Amino acid sequence: MSNTIVVGAQWGDEGKGKIVDYLTENTDVVVRAAGGNNAGHTVINNGTKYILHLIPSGILWEDKLCVIGNGVVMDVLGLIEEMNKLRGQGVKITPENLKISETAHLVMPYHKGLDKAREAKRGDKKIGTTGRGIGPAYADKVERCGLRAILLTQPEKLAEELRHRIESNNEFLREAGVDEVPVEETITQVLAAAKELAPHITNTAVICHEAIKAGKSLLFEGAQGTYLDIDHGTYPFVTSSNTTSGGACTGSGVPPRMIDKVVAVAKAYTTRVGSGPFITENDAIGDMLHNMGREFGATTGRARRCGWLDAVLVRYAVMINGADELAITNLDGLDGLDTIDICIAYKLRGETIHYPPSTIEDIEACEPIYETHQGWKQDLSQIKNFADLPDLAKAYLKRLEELTGARVSLLGVGPDRNQTLVA
Repeated sequence: MSNTIVVGAQWGDEGKGKIVDYLTENTDVVVRAAGGNNAGHTVINNGTKYILHLIPSGILWEDKLCVIGNGVVMDVLGLIEEMNKLRGQGVKITPENLKISETAHLVMPYHKGLDKAREAKRGDKKIGTTGRGIGPAYADKVERCGLRAILLTQPEKLAEELRHRIESNNEFLREAGVDEVPVEETITQVLAAAKELAPHITNTAVICHEAIKAGKSLLFEGAQGTYLDIDHGTYPFVTSSNTTSGGACTGSGVPPRMIDKVVAVAKAYTTRVGSGPFITENDAIGDMLHNMGREFGATTGRARRCGWLDAVLVRYAVMINGADELAITNLDGLDGLDTIDICIAYKLRGETIHYPPSTIEDIEACEPIYETHQGWKQDLSQIKNFADLPDLAKAYLKRLEELTGARVSLLGVGPDRNQTLVA
């Protein structure tokens, strides 16, 4: 059985949740290896919308094992809220089908306060964080003062550590003019959550390796996208973790030699949420998509910034992630257009370049070089087979393969699970 990593090839929101959900049918274990609940995956099955933040999309399949890996920063109260909402939709969540790494770091309410205070302090240089406390939690991890999930099984020690952390962080929040975190109320809430989560806590690296030895297949679910990666993204307008394929290995304890395939997910156009440069941003495309009810964030509800497909970004993401295949989503979003542009290169101060620059100043100085394709002007949402796509849509996808160096293997022509075509 093969082990597959699914990553985003843009700035996140590429539809990875839908692709992971589709691939899960032939997978035994689904692993979330990085990020926090600042990421949102939306999966629609038989008209029902499920929004997941920390729990892997595989939870929607009853016979699959889901793992929250050591690379995740886990909002304890947020996870309980997510579990309750999914259970209300009929999803089964038990210690048998959801395992949480004992070394995953915890996001606490004071992390959210720190996040908001630091973002406010940046003024007009805001990064555009979701305010979910992800950056401060990863900062604590790197500073070697973070709280790990194993503490959820040690209530007395957890309460002692929490009291100390809340009181010390409240001093900073008070000085920053941000609401302080109530000490006793927060401890009571976290301890109640810990009691429910403790049976899920275990050494998930061992579980993953035992599954591989037993011949089972693993699917690693990416969070965000390549250009939000702390090392390879549009720094500093990035998240605080490694969102690329390497992060799936360090965030799960499964080594690279046990990975068989990487699938990079990209929309048929480009979007991003929050601040930062966006070379192919196009207000007209954004207005069109927003008027269609598309491109609003699953986590925040924010309208996403939209633009033409940037093949320069996708090509570089394919290289960085070692992607074998592309999954293209939202192709039906372009159905009504007479012509469709693809950015094939950048012009940077008179020089043509074929890769994204490393500094914000250079990225902001880039101008897109486009080639124009004729639109297919046909509703793709009802098509059930890849072979039945209009020739102009096939030509668009073929050109993406040529520009990126990866084969298009899956295609999304609508939000539902059954609106996924195999190439």
